[in-house]
Amino acid sequence: MNYQTILARGLAFEFLTVEEGVHLYEHAPLSELMFVADELRKIQVPHGKVTWQIDRNVNTTNVCVANCKFCNFFRIPGHADAYITDIETYKQKIEETIKYGGDQLLLQGGHHPALGLSFYVNLFSELKSLYPNIKLHTLGPPEIAHITKLEKSTHREVLMALQAAGMDSLPGAGAEILTDRVRRLISKGKCGAQEWLDIMHECHKLNITTSATMMFGHVETITERFEHLVKIREVQSRKPETAKGFLAFIPWTFQDVDTLLTKIRGVQNLTTPEEYIRMIALSRIMLPNVKNIQASWLTVGKQVAELCLRAGANDYGSIMIEENVVSAAGAPHRFTSKGIQEAIRAAGFEPQLRNQQYEWRTMPQMEEQQISY
Repeated sequence: MNYQTILARGLAFEFLTVEEGVHLYEHAPLSELMFVADELRKIQVPHGKVTWQIDRNVNTTNVCVANCKFCNFFRIPGHADAYITDIETYKQKIEETIKYGGDQLLLQGGHHPALGLSFYVNLFSELKSLYPNIKLHTLGPPEIAHITKLEKSTHREVLMALQAAGMDSLPGAGAEILTDRVRRLISKGKCGAQEWLDIMHECHKLNITTSATMMFGHVETITERFEHLVKIREVQSRKPETAKGFLAFIPWTFQDVDTLLTKIRGVQNLTTPEEYIRMIALSRIMLPNVKNIQASWLTVGKQVAELCLRAGANDYGSIMIEENVVSAAGAPHRFTSKGIQEAIRAAGFEPQLRNQQYEWRTMPQMEEQQISY
């Protein structure tokens, strides 16, 4: 197997196999991976700008029975710190988000055993009635699976009800690594890999746009990373022709501070900056049918994320006015609207504000939030 031959096929937008992806990971020089990924970016995103977003991650609840070994955010039912966010808190957070130029809430929580479909339908409906212009990027496949089980319903019925209530798009949350061996070790209480993929396919059939993620740098093998990428690509290839499907792919690294995965199993995130950049480049090469590749500045920091923009990434994600889950496991980085644009310019690109559909926005009149990074 010759890595240069494989790269040539990748440059022609061919679907590479798991084995070919692993070979590139192990044998291709980083400079050559970056070059090919950058060339693919130029073809897929010819405007050459780097997009970014203003939104806020608000947690519906911190109660969760999934018991993921990498999560410090959740609380078990009945815990003294357990909460369900009330409508007055949503109003305060949304109005603050609008003041800072945001147009969207990323609404996620946990597998709360008492919160079924009616809770989310009522919540989304009320938020949309109060703030019709705010987009709701909500839940994720594991939460859809959880609600479906509570209701003894189907994925399609749950998704249709949430869509009718105001859900605009579905995040790629809870993907971790899409192999059941890994999921049994780190997130046994969540849906299996195939159910995650099935829910995403159902979203695409309903014309609900989604994103896909990968959390790596823990117990997975290199081969399992590439199995994950191929599965994402296969779901995208099965979407209806008129559907957008996965709008973006976001790989990010396991954050290990005080997690059970680290305390009990001794698993640490040993991902190097070079390894992250390598995975960004290979994500672009392995996913020729996913247009947008996002660099996770939240987990790898400003300087590494800037380099990713020369390795196939074309999106810098959100400033995240608020983010609690990944930060609880040690992600220390923060951005303001001004700071994220400066970082993009420092990498040699023009920043372009976008919405969740990757449509461009004009810069709104807004206050600059006070966050250091």
